[in-house]
Amino acid sequence: MPTSFLPRLHRFVAARLSPEGETGLHLTVGLALIVATAWLFGGIAEDVVHNEAITLLDVKVAQWFHAHGTAAMTSFMLGVSNLHGMVGGPIMALLLVLYFYVKKQHYWLIATVAVLPGGMLLNVLLKYVFHRARPSFDHPLLTLPTYSFPSGHTANAALLYGLLACWLVLQVRGFGARLAIGAGACVMVMLVGISRMYLGVHYLSDVLAAAAEGGAWLAVCITAISTLRRRRMMQAEHHSRSGI
Repeated sequence: MPTSFLPRLHRFVAARLSPEGETGLHLTVGLALIVATAWLFGGIAEDVVHNEAITLLDVKVAQWFHAHGTAAMTSFMLGVSNLHGMVGGPIMALLLVLYFYVKKQHYWLIATVAVLPGGMLLNVLLKYVFHRARPSFDHPLLTLPTYSFPSGHTANAALLYGLLACWLVLQVRGFGARLAIGAGACVMVMLVGISRMYLGVHYLSDVLAAAAEGGAWLAVCITAISTLRRRRMMQAEHHSRSGI
C-alpha cells in the first residue's frame, strides 16, 4: 500500500464528516438517508409483489381495524384523512410556500416547491407501476377507484411534516427540542397512516412504503438544495476575497 494512500484517505473521510463545505457532513448524511429509505421501500415493494409474509400481515391488520371501528373514531379518522387529502394537503403546502415567500427564505421556498409537488407526482407514478388493488370489505367505510400502493396521504404527510421538521430543527437549539420536533413529525405521519388503514383504503405495507418513499424524496431534495446553497455561499466568499 503506497504510503501516501492513508493520508489521502484520512483527508477524504475528514472532508466527508466536516460540517463545512459543499460536500461535507450534510451530503454524507443525506446520501446515507437516501440509500436507507430507498432500500427500505425496495424491500417492502419486493415483498408485496411476491406476496411475502407482509401481505398476510396486511390482511390481518386491515381486518382488525375494520372489526374494531366506532362512529366517533370513524369521524376522527375521516377528519385526519381529509386534512391531508386532495384539498387539505395542497392548502397546507400553499400556506408554507406563502410563509417562506414573505419571510424571503428562498432556499426553503425552492425546497417546498420541489419536495411537495415532486413527491406527490412520484407517488402517482409508483401507484401505476405496482397496480395494487385496495382492501375489500363487504361493508366498507370508504371506497376509492385508484390504486393502493403506496399510500398518497401518508407520503404527503411524510413530505410535509418532514420538511417542517427539517426547517424547525434549524430554528431551535438543544437536543431535546430537536428530538421533540422529530418525534412530533413522526407521530403526525403515523396518525395519517393509521387513519388510512382504519378507513380500509390502505394496507400496512402501503403506509410503510409511502413513509419510506417520502423520506427518500425529502432527503434527495434537501440534500441537493443544501449542497447548492453551500456552493453558492462558497463562490460568493471566494469572489469577495479575490475582489471580484
